[in-house]
Amino acid sequence: MRSSMSLGRVGGVPIGLNISVLVIVVILVIGLAFGRFPIAFPGLPTAAYVLVAVVSALLFLASLLAHELAHAIVAKRHGLEVTGITLWLLGGVAELRGEPRSPGADLKIAGVGPLTSVVLGGVFTFLAWGTSVVGAPPLLSGMFTYLAVVNVLLAVFNLVPAAPLDGGRVLRAFLWARWHDRLRAAVAAARAGRVFGYVLIALGFLNLVSGLSLQGFWLALIGLFLVNAATAEEQQTQIDATLHGITVGEVMSRDPVVAHPYETVAALIDRLVLRHHLSTYPLLDDDRRFVGLVTLGRIRRVPPDDRAATRLRSIACPPSEVPTAHPGDQLTELLRRMSGFADGRAVVLDDDGRLVGLVTPTDISRIIQTMDLRAREPYRTPRGADLAPPPTGGPGGRTPEGPGGPSPGPAPGGTAPPPGRRDAA
Repeated sequence: MRSSMSLGRVGGVPIGLNISVLVIVVILVIGLAFGRFPIAFPGLPTAAYVLVAVVSALLFLASLLAHELAHAIVAKRHGLEVTGITLWLLGGVAELRGEPRSPGADLKIAGVGPLTSVVLGGVFTFLAWGTSVVGAPPLLSGMFTYLAVVNVLLAVFNLVPAAPLDGGRVLRAFLWARWHDRLRAAVAAARAGRVFGYVLIALGFLNLVSGLSLQGFWLALIGLFLVNAATAEEQQTQIDATLHGITVGEVMSRDPVVAHPYETVAALIDRLVLRHHLSTYPLLDDDRRFVGLVTLGRIRRVPPDDRAATRLRSIACPPSEVPTAHPGDQLTELLRRMSGFADGRAVVLDDDGRLVGLVTPTDISRIIQTMDLRAREPYRTPRGADLAPPPTGGPGGRTPEGPGGPSPGPAPGGTAPPPGRRDAA
């Protein structure tokens, strides 16, 4: 989930907003200002209802952010890297790089989110009581009561034992500890999440045909998200098991054909594109430094009349946006970083920063298709508490999370999106 607006950093973690978060804000404001609050506290000006509804929506988003930050802080304490948190339509996404090294760590990272929501529920309950005692307007006390209830419901919902909810992570940790097999535990939790998602879709459909259109639509939307995220998580888990132990150097295409940033698009087409079956061209400057990446798709977007005057550097993806790796890095960790990159390629650099290879979709497809043909150790599938890599390297990524909890998996329409966390509102 990409952020559209940066909110700065909290505890060193970048915080951002996706434009879709405006949808949930609008729904909350309209529902509270013209529904819940006027019914519970009649006779007040419309402006008062709107103002309190806006504050409620903002405090709700702050509650989701606190939930995600709790996951992020505990994850960092267990050696996982947190690359960012994004608030979006269904809650939040905390992007983690790495995997818990034990069932206990997995349990703590997952459980701290609902615990934070329960604590926030208690805080808002105290504020509701306090404002009532001091004689503040009932509407203010009602706002805090609403936020208390919402946070407790968020915690309860997230404890349902189905990935990608926090309860699914708790279930995974329990099964991992019992079976000593993280792969089996992750698959079981993901399948439970898919079943729960279908149940929500069915309930949403029943609500729709019963006339409760908004509630039914919302249940169906969350259910669809859970089904997609749980399916993606199972796929990601299987891919991680298949590619466990494979390094980037084993997969990359070595000695790639390169181009100069000042070469024109027309010259590249005549020199390479029409003569070789290649779709990716790294750009190296006069000092042989990597300065950008040009793909066949980018070349095709240049109008024919402009190709003779267009330099490759003007259409290239800048190096800061291209995923990079070293030959000894784990392939699974690189795949998670590549999943958010539109061009779908990565460059491989040596210790001196010189280009030594490329990783393309073709390379990845080839390694997956030939894994069963490789003569490797008979028990290469990760099992037990020692399967996760050390914090300084190895498989990692985001855990996509349903309303309030971590959980890995590919986004709908993709093969294997980065693990991260999504919290549905």
